[in-house]
This record gives sequence, C-alpha cells and structure tokens, in this order.
Amino acid sequence: MSELGLASRREADEWISRGWVWVDGQRVTELGTRVTPDQHITVDPAATSRQAEQVTVVLHKPIGYVSGQAEDGYEPAVVLVTERNHWRGDTSGRRFRPEHLRGLAPAGRLDIDSVGLLVLTQDGRIAKQLIGQDSEVEKEYLVRVQYEAAGAHPGPLPEVFPAADLERLNHGLSLDGKPLLPAKVWWQNEDQLRFVLREGKKRQIRRMCEAVGLKVVGLKRVRIGRVVLGDLPPGQWRYLGPDERF
Repeated sequence: MSELGLASRREADEWISRGWVWVDGQRVTELGTRVTPDQHITVDPAATSRQAEQVTVVLHKPIGYVSGQAEDGYEPAVVLVTERNHWRGDTSGRRFRPEHLRGLAPAGRLDIDSVGLLVLTQDGRIAKQLIGQDSEVEKEYLVRVQYEAAGAHPGPLPEVFPAADLERLNHGLSLDGKPLLPAKVWWQNEDQLRFVLREGKKRQIRRMCEAVGLKVVGLKRVRIGRVVLGDLPPGQWRYLGPDERF
C-alpha cells in the first residue's frame, strides 16, 4: 500500500486493523498479508476521509530554531505553529485547530543557523516523498558566501572564484567518502550562490562550500519541489493548499 502511494506504512497498519482494506473484494485484517501485483486493493471511504483531514504546514523558519526535537536549549520549529503566527496571506481556506499539531513532524532538516522553507506534516506519504530514500524532489537555496582567497584578489566573487571549483560544486565532490549527486550551482550575484539539490546530507551545502574554500555566512531555502517560500514572513506559517503539490 505504501509503494502504491495509498498510505504510509503506519496508516496502512491502522487501516488493516480497523478492517478498512479489501483485496479483490475480500476484507483483510491480518498485518503482513502478502498481495501480488495482479491483485486489486481498495480502501474504505472512512480511511480516505481521515487521510484528507491531515495537514501539511509550510513554515518560514528563522535562525535559532532546530528542525526536530529540542536540543542544547534550542526550541523546535514546531513551537512557531500557533494561531497567532498563522500568516494572513494563507489562501488554503483552512483554519487553525489544536489537533493539527498532533503528529506534526518535519519532513527534512534545516539547521539552526539556516532560514527559510521548512515543511511539517501529519501525512506520511508527503514525508516519504520529500525525505524517503528514493526522493528526487529538488530543494533550492540562496547561499551567501565569503571566499578565503578573496583578500589577495579583491573584486566580485564570480570573477575571482575559480571556474573549476564552481564546476566541482556542480558535480565532483564527495562527503563522508561517498560521491554527491549532481547539483545545479551558479552565481546569483557578486557574493551569493544559488544551489539546487536532490539530496540532503547533514550540513551538505556548508560542507560543499568548505571543500572549495568558501565560507557560508547566510543560507536560505526558498523552494522544495514546486512549493516556494514566496512572501511568507519569517516566523510565520501557512497550510499547504489543496491544489499544491511538491
């Protein structure tokens, strides 16, 4: 059921236990029941109705908040998801309810020193789409940098930074002994790079930049798939719209 995108694994277990799943017209209540590719799975409307009630939140995370569990005295970003911080420009039509916080978890990381688009969701299907092992959803970042060698060569960074190192940022670097997937990296302006990645290793962009002599002084995620940060103010959030897809 998870592979077909019908439900997350946790949801599938719950639906089966509740008797909400049929295979070729026969109700299935035993977890781990094997299904062949030619068999047809159907689910009770009650299951899809419950699934439709799950929410996904788009948050503009400021500096000083961690993505997941609280650590080293820093609060998790989910504490910002309150009625007071709900963006007035939200066009989803949803109104905040306390139950929307139940099981709301980050679908991906954004480190404490970074800002921008963070997704939190109750929907296991979206979490799998964004952070699953086979995810190919693009993440886009604006990265302000300093070049360690620029002091000896004053001028705009795109002019003094070696073209070969820019090529390495696009493809050719490794982290933790494993080659990185090809990226898209180009100069946005004289001291800012734009990164588009299809993976998200811990502090990946900062470590990539360090490998070519660049120091990251500001990092902002502006897009995940087809969902953009847009005009969402720092510290505020909105619901993912019914017609939005990553």
